[in-house]
Amino acid sequence: MLRNAQTLAFLEGAVAVWCITVVQQEEASGICRCFSSGIADALWIGLDVCEVDGSGPRRSTGEKGGNLLKDRGGLGNFGEAVGGASEGSTMRWNRMVRGCAEALRGNARFARLCGNSSSSRRDAFAGARAFSCRSPKDSEDCPKSRLMHGVHVFQCTDQLGIVASISQSIARREANILSVDIYIDFDNGLPVFYSRSEFSFDPLQWPRDVMEEDFREIGERFRADKSLVRVPEVDPDLKMAVLASWQDHCLVDLLHSWQDGALPAQISAVISNHSRGPNTHVVRFLDRHGIPHHYLPTTKSNKREQEIVELVKDTDFLVLARYMQVLSPTFLRSYGKDIINIHHGLLPSFKGANPYRQAYQAGVKLIGATSHFVTDELDDGPLIEQMVDRVSHRDTLSSFAMKSENLEKQCLAKAIRYYCEQRIVRYSCNKTIVFI
Repeated sequence: MLRNAQTLAFLEGAVAVWCITVVQQEEASGICRCFSSGIADALWIGLDVCEVDGSGPRRSTGEKGGNLLKDRGGLGNFGEAVGGASEGSTMRWNRMVRGCAEALRGNARFARLCGNSSSSRRDAFAGARAFSCRSPKDSEDCPKSRLMHGVHVFQCTDQLGIVASISQSIARREANILSVDIYIDFDNGLPVFYSRSEFSFDPLQWPRDVMEEDFREIGERFRADKSLVRVPEVDPDLKMAVLASWQDHCLVDLLHSWQDGALPAQISAVISNHSRGPNTHVVRFLDRHGIPHHYLPTTKSNKREQEIVELVKDTDFLVLARYMQVLSPTFLRSYGKDIINIHHGLLPSFKGANPYRQAYQAGVKLIGATSHFVTDELDDGPLIEQMVDRVSHRDTLSSFAMKSENLEKQCLAKAIRYYCEQRIVRYSCNKTIVFI
């Protein structure tokens, strides 16, 4: 059996599959922290951590665990992988773990159970597969490594050899370029080069720290303003906090997208200046998933900005999901990071309050929603995404609002995804490049 010290550093994270490598239940409880107690109990029985004999967990115990998983967690396919991977009285470790990993990969419920981060799910698959290949049995069945996906964003003064250097650096490590987007800005006289490259690589051939050093050297060679590399399967998800008011449609859409694994970010907190009762859908959702939520009522004389800054100081960016308060320049300077807002109108038209009514009274034939970065000037930050829908003389003010709300949800979700996937670059005075 594998020893604790050999595996814990390698399989670090909150994934229940990893519990099979631990002898003591007390130690493993921390590793299984992403599961509810019922699921964790089922896993203890299913994987029989504390009763391992020389050849593996007993089949009967595995079957009991599988049934418990079905009853308590609805993870039937995972339970079957645990309970049914036996051959006679011996559990083949690598088959069991690989089977569990594949079951988890296709199970949407696991995404909702496993903590406040999509990265823990990715670590589960990588860890389970890596663990399965540490078994001395059937090692010939194990692939040498699993390809990962990386993103590199680059910005510098335009000059000869940039693309060649980036390509050669990737090829030298036996990695493969999947896509390259390039833009050169001539607005301010001196041309500026921007690029976003996606590539696949073998982490055994190109470790994360070596990759960082390779791209840092390219940045120094070309005196880059930006040379950013990200590996989504390894790097932690960006942390965001959401500010909302009384309207729920954008907030609810973000929460459900996060729950389904479509939002590549960690929600650190939800802050609202309007009260929501304990039995409302939003509060029940946040409590169920362990997402902190704060009610900070505001007045004209007290926007509670200092308290908000304290609550969100450890986040990577903020999202205003129809937060109907204007953030002061003092708040923007104190926070000092990007803030993404959704405006329920097609900017630069219809700024400020009541854009539905402004558009309706103007007799427009297209209505829209705009996601943008927040700046000192109200509704004047760099645009990220815009979406439109057609309206006619038959539409009422109410139907304007209904159509717009659907656009707002989609537009904000896209902007957040672009931001987390390193697709947005701010440039010139008030513009954005969005590599899509």
